[in-house]
Amino acid sequence: MVSAMDAPRRRPLEGITIVDVTRVVAGPYCTQMLADLGATVIKVEHPSDPDYVRSFPPRVRDAQDTDHGSGYFAQYNRHKLGASLDLKHPEGRALFIEMACKADIVIENFRPGTMTKLGLDHTVLRAANPRLIYCAISGFGQSGPHSRRPSYDSTAQAAGGLWSMNGVAGQPPLRVGTIIGDLAASFYATIGILAALRETERSGLGQLVDISQQDSVVTLTESAITNFTVDGIVAQPLGNEHPFARPYGQYACRDGHVFFGSYTDKLWRDACEIFGEPGLALDPEIDTMAKRFDPATYERRVKPIIERWFAQRSKAELETMAGDRIALTPVKRIDEVVADPHLAARGMFVPVQLGGAEGTAVKVFGSPIQLSDTPPRTEGAAPGLGEHNRDVYLGWLGLAPERFEALRSAGVI
Repeated sequence: MVSAMDAPRRRPLEGITIVDVTRVVAGPYCTQMLADLGATVIKVEHPSDPDYVRSFPPRVRDAQDTDHGSGYFAQYNRHKLGASLDLKHPEGRALFIEMACKADIVIENFRPGTMTKLGLDHTVLRAANPRLIYCAISGFGQSGPHSRRPSYDSTAQAAGGLWSMNGVAGQPPLRVGTIIGDLAASFYATIGILAALRETERSGLGQLVDISQQDSVVTLTESAITNFTVDGIVAQPLGNEHPFARPYGQYACRDGHVFFGSYTDKLWRDACEIFGEPGLALDPEIDTMAKRFDPATYERRVKPIIERWFAQRSKAELETMAGDRIALTPVKRIDEVVADPHLAARGMFVPVQLGGAEGTAVKVFGSPIQLSDTPPRTEGAAPGLGEHNRDVYLGWLGLAPERFEALRSAGVI
């Protein structure tokens, strides 16, 4: 007899259906994370104006130089069902409401007011389906004086304060070198949706999940807010330096750079031993963390020691010497990251098919969520535009074949 502990378990979100009308990354990444966890995600795109990330580089080509689509699109849209629908058409709006009545979640990332103009906002859809969770991702949220403003990732980085504190000391601020505003909004949307799902299980009622990119970026500013509200300190670019911990930053080596963060007394003693100079840990000028934190002492005594340790050694040599004892990590290029055996062991790079299940695969990052008994699914396919219209409208929604053909002929789907 199979015990409950040994019985196969479903992925956490199996049985949950999401209608996804988001574009680019802030939204598509959220629904992909939920799809990885087992949810059925229906990606809805306009028949003649689809998610424009489909046109982004890099292009994935086979040996015959056939273009199978965008690797960028594949990275954020695996496991989704592709459905086309014109939300501006009266019949398209009616069909979307039918979908919302059968779905558990609707998620969109239009500028606030857009779905209201279409007659498909939270109020309308919740009236049709009281259990519906409606998630809206936008630059500034659904309320407040700036809610209608257009936004991109850089808008959020600028408005949330992150841009002002990133870069090199004494130089103009630098944008964080990735779309951290879009990604953070996707993370918080995922958390909000999961929380709302849990509450719906208790109450039987849905709710609005309102996610702002600006709000999301503000939470990434670490101690900058409290440094200002407590001490009046306005964060400035620090480059690779820590505000007070030393040594803790980027250091040059023979073939690149490493991060070295052995600032505690124990880690400093271990570092001195590893690099063959244990006596330095007893040097009365630098033998405590407080002394090493002093900027002048660090520049005059500590930094030259570290630079001497690292100058003639490679990243690989330093990583091997550090082992499990001290915080020393190579600053890896992306090609080195993709070749990292540790990441490979954790399944962090997976193939995603384009152009239908038989198309060319592209390697993308997998899921960082590790569940022991119900792991996320990662390998799969990114949908073509409207690829699953029959599965969605005839199979899931249960449209009559005649209505499906009429909608298709009219260009609604």
